[in-house]
Amino acid sequence: MNQSGEDLLTTTSMLDFTHPDIQALVEQKGWQQLSRYDAIGEIYHYVRDDILFGYNADDRLTASQVLKDGYGQCNTKGTLLMALLRAVGIPARFHGFTIYNNLQRGAIPNYLFAIAPERIIHSWVEVSLNDQWINLEGYIIDRPYLDKVQARFGDQDTQFSGYGIATKCLSNPAIDWRGEDTYIQSEGIADDFGVYAQPDDFYLNYGSNLSGIKKWLFRYLLRHLMNVNVNRIRTKGLSKEH
Repeated sequence: MNQSGEDLLTTTSMLDFTHPDIQALVEQKGWQQLSRYDAIGEIYHYVRDDILFGYNADDRLTASQVLKDGYGQCNTKGTLLMALLRAVGIPARFHGFTIYNNLQRGAIPNYLFAIAPERIIHSWVEVSLNDQWINLEGYIIDRPYLDKVQARFGDQDTQFSGYGIATKCLSNPAIDWRGEDTYIQSEGIADDFGVYAQPDDFYLNYGSNLSGIKKWLFRYLLRHLMNVNVNRIRTKGLSKEH
C-alpha cells in the first residue's frame, strides 16, 4: 500500500493524538525533548508496562479511550502506541495479521474458550528509525503479568504458547527496546494482511473478531470475566496445576 510521510504522521479517528489527555501525557513525560531512539523506547515501555494487558470493549477504540481504560491487548495497545509516536513526530504504521486462538488459552479461562474464533485479528506497530522499519510487538504483555507466567513456566527455552504469549523462548523473550524488532505473540501468526498507514482502514476492511450476540456478550460480560482472570494471574500467579 502506498504511504506518504504525511500519512504516517497524521491524526485519524482512532489515532486521536490531539486529544487533551494524550497531549497532557506527552508534555508530562517530556518525550518531545528526547532523541528519536530514546523517545521510541520511553513510549514503547510506557505502553508495555503502564498500560496493562487486558481486554477492551472493542478493537477499534480511540487511542484516548485506551489511555483512559489503562489496559489493552495487541490491537488497542498498538493504537495507543501509534498515536503517542505520531504525537512526537515519529512515523508509525500498522501491520495486520490473524493469530491462532490457542495462544490465548489460560488468559482466556477454559470455560470461555469455546466462544473464541479459531483465528483472532492481531496487529503490531512498525516504527521508522534510521531509514528502517522496526517491528514492535513486545508491548502487548506487561512485565508484572509476564513475570508470573515465567515464574510458572520460565525454565522453557523452546517455543511456548499460552496465556497471551507465543514466543520462541519464554525465559528471555525479545521484548525490550534496543533499536531492534520486539515480539511476544509472533509465533502464533496465521495470516498476514500486510501494512496499512492507518488502523482505521484495516478495520474498515476486516472488521473485528466477533459479531452479533457474541460481540454483545463479549463487550458486556465475557471480557470482564477474562480481565478478572488476567488480574488474578498478575497478582497471585499460577499454581502448578495450570
